[in-house]
Amino acid sequence: MLNRSIAVVVAMLLGTAAYAYQVTGPVLEVTDSKIVVEKGKEKWEITRDKDTKGDKNIKKGDKVTVQYNMTATEIENKTPAKKDDKKADAKKDDKKADAKKDDKKEEAKKDDKKADAKK
Repeated sequence: MLNRSIAVVVAMLLGTAAYAYQVTGPVLEVTDSKIVVEKGKEKWEITRDKDTKGDKNIKKGDKVTVQYNMTATEIENKTPAKKDDKKADAKKDDKKADAKKDDKKEEAKKDDKKADAKK
C-alpha cells in the first residue's frame, strides 16, 4: 500500500496522470498498431499509433517499458433494477396499454360512425 501511495505521489509530481500505468518486459511482437510485451507468463497487447512517443525502431526481443492509460469506451450498468423501479416500469407499461386500448376504442367509434353514415 505504501509503495502504491509513493508511486501515485511521484506520478503527480512528475505531471503524469494518476491513471497512467506501465509494463516492462521483452517484446514478443511489434507492428504499427500494437506492441505485445511479456510480463511473467502474461502477454500484454497494447495499442499504439502515430502519436505514440518513443523509439520507433523497437524489434522483437528488445526489453522495453511501455507507459499506457486505460480509458473507458463504454460502460453498461449490470445492476438489477430495484423493486421500486420495476413497479414504476410496470405502471408505465400499464399506461401504454391503456392508451392503446383507448386508441382502439376511438378507432372503433370512428368505424361505427362511418358505417352509420353509409346507411
